[in-house]
Amino acid sequence: MPPRLLSGKDLSEKILASLKPKVKKLDPRLVIVQVGDEPASTTYIRKKKEACESIGMRCDLMKLKASTSFKVLIKTIRALNDDADVTGYIIQLPLPGALHENEPQLFREIDPYKDVDGFTAYNLGKMFISSEFEHLPPATPAGIIELLSDAGIKIEGKCAVVVGQSNIVGKPIATMLLNRNATVIQCHKFTENLAQYTKQADILIVAVGKPNLITSEMVKKGVVVIDVGINTVKGKIVGDVDYDEVSKFAGAITPVPGGVGPLTVACLLRNCVRAKERQIDRKS
Repeated sequence: MPPRLLSGKDLSEKILASLKPKVKKLDPRLVIVQVGDEPASTTYIRKKKEACESIGMRCDLMKLKASTSFKVLIKTIRALNDDADVTGYIIQLPLPGALHENEPQLFREIDPYKDVDGFTAYNLGKMFISSEFEHLPPATPAGIIELLSDAGIKIEGKCAVVVGQSNIVGKPIATMLLNRNATVIQCHKFTENLAQYTKQADILIVAVGKPNLITSEMVKKGVVVIDVGINTVKGKIVGDVDYDEVSKFAGAITPVPGGVGPLTVACLLRNCVRAKERQIDRKS
């Protein structure tokens, strides 16, 4: 019996449709800051702009040269913080050159109320309290939770194994799963005998950027697999999971592309609407 396909496309459209009336009422504005011309970033930005257009949200792209200095980027961030017409903004990652090493310092400068990526210490820290404080969570983990919820997949009491420990996906999704009473095992590149942990998973989330890392020998029958990886192999987009083989054992699995990706964009725009609502409440 083939596994249940967890496509994010229909759910993302549902989320975007629910935002339309709020966008019309609140008129939020999203600004995307792109440093350099990294092709993958350009593609992601185009998808974000298209999604904004589909719901009538204002969206502007601010392009900076790859040679932009740390000082100039800090000045740009502070100007966005001070601009009352900017609801939220994102610094498109990855940043080029030395800027990449300075990302933590850059995130410190972002106004938490405009942090629609959910990367600041303030918004990440709130997540540790409970699910009720996940006001502006990172978009990809939020999309994963939405996907599991919409599919009726129980999280509470389940063994959730997260492979990856990035600040963007791995760490926050582990926290969000804990908030929903899963038993969470977090693995990473230093984990020895990875398979002994992945075989325990009722829910397996993989986000490392290594094609076909997870094979059929590493999962148990009926596992729910969420593949966040996006890799290009011989001109083809593939995930971190060997889809053809693992799908023979999975109870449910996301495709790559078309699984988590569309939900990341939808949840980013939802964060922008939430940011506008919270800014209004802050002033009242």
